[in-house]
Amino acid sequence: MNRRQNKLGSCIVLAAVLAATAGQAQQMNMPMPSPQPPASSAPHDKMDDMPGMNMPAQQNSSQPPQNDMSNMDMSNTNMGGMMAGALGNYTMMRDASGTSWQPDSTPMQGFNTTLDGWSAMVHGFITGVYDDQTGPRGDTKPFSESMLMGMAQNQLGPGTLTLHAMFSLDPFMGKSGYPLLLQTGETADGVHPLVDRQHPHDFVMELAGIYSVPITSHASTYVYLGYPGEPALGPTTFMHRLSGEDDPAAPITHHWLDSTHVTFGVVTAGFVYDDWKLEGSLFNGREPDQFRWDFDSLRLDSGSARLTWNPVPNWSAQVSYGFIKSPEQLEPDINQHRLTASATYNLPLANGNWQTTFAWGRNIEQPGPTLDGLLLESAVTWQRHTVFARAENVEKNELFQPPSPLAGDIFRVSELSLGYVYDLPVFEHVAAGIGIAGTIDILPSAIAPAYGSNNPASFMAFVRLKTI
Repeated sequence: MNRRQNKLGSCIVLAAVLAATAGQAQQMNMPMPSPQPPASSAPHDKMDDMPGMNMPAQQNSSQPPQNDMSNMDMSNTNMGGMMAGALGNYTMMRDASGTSWQPDSTPMQGFNTTLDGWSAMVHGFITGVYDDQTGPRGDTKPFSESMLMGMAQNQLGPGTLTLHAMFSLDPFMGKSGYPLLLQTGETADGVHPLVDRQHPHDFVMELAGIYSVPITSHASTYVYLGYPGEPALGPTTFMHRLSGEDDPAAPITHHWLDSTHVTFGVVTAGFVYDDWKLEGSLFNGREPDQFRWDFDSLRLDSGSARLTWNPVPNWSAQVSYGFIKSPEQLEPDINQHRLTASATYNLPLANGNWQTTFAWGRNIEQPGPTLDGLLLESAVTWQRHTVFARAENVEKNELFQPPSPLAGDIFRVSELSLGYVYDLPVFEHVAAGIGIAGTIDILPSAIAPAYGSNNPASFMAFVRLKTI
């Protein structure tokens, strides 16, 4: 069987898994018992100010089914498979990738069930993309990207145990990933860096467990262990942010903000008090190697700390710092200090949702320069339609490699993207979508000849299956 057949077969398998799981959840038709908070928790009234507290009696039939539970109190309860907040006494919708937070009003995607006392949730997507990056450094390639995430939760002793597992079939796209102008980071073969391409993610993206224990009705403490996992550094990962997950291209600021989201070895400890969270991590600073199907060596040589605040249901903000030891395989003597700050605003709409994220990241290389990156992205969904946009500005010093006379020089580049997706429900919790995205880059004149223009353009057309 050749590589293209392998890709197609894997896409079909993952689509079948999503479809079968959705059908099973639909057939179970489990009752929804009244919430029964454990004795250690107090009734949570934080959601009293949540927009849209009155649930509609009947959903608009022209709209894809949405599991928007933003108006329900989920603090430490089990409601017919609904999971509680993994880190403390708050709504489950606050939890995002790893131990990061998003606004409480963010709608839930995926479907839930229960099994032998465990609450479980499944979320995922598979996308087929036609990618056309123009100019001398561009390329054309069809590829597939995917993610399947499962979570399970149960009470264990005085606390709550939450398990995460996340997988991707990205390795089937090949070690060199897909064409993406201005993208840098990691290596395809262990010899050459990837430039103007986005690397594939590992097959196993997360295997992690969280154990949280309430201290009072307002406070809790927790431990997160992952191999691989995501340390407390940066905003919610781009593929889990509603403001950015519909864009089939990774942000070119990925390695300034959230590139540590697949780390082979993470230990995080944290403390939650009401709407504040303070946490610290020890983790493996090395980026995953070019072998995307295996597990990398486990080590804890780097550290980070993050402070997150959810002041009201529609807002979440974080600041974080990390020391990353020898992140790049091809530059083992260079360490990195990373600073990030971000804010996400989420607005529930009558027939949809609107989310926007602004993020800043700074990489201080030792030895080496200090490089900044900015990202602004937004996505609005109503009924079956989604429009998304992204603007980035970042300083890069890896766009040219020796023997080029520009090797190591720093260039500030910008990228503007706009896209649209139309989704059609195919199962109760799964939608099929077709979309398009266009991008224009803004380059300094010194590197324009290498890219064929000051404003090279790119285009992506895609189809996908996604849980909703």
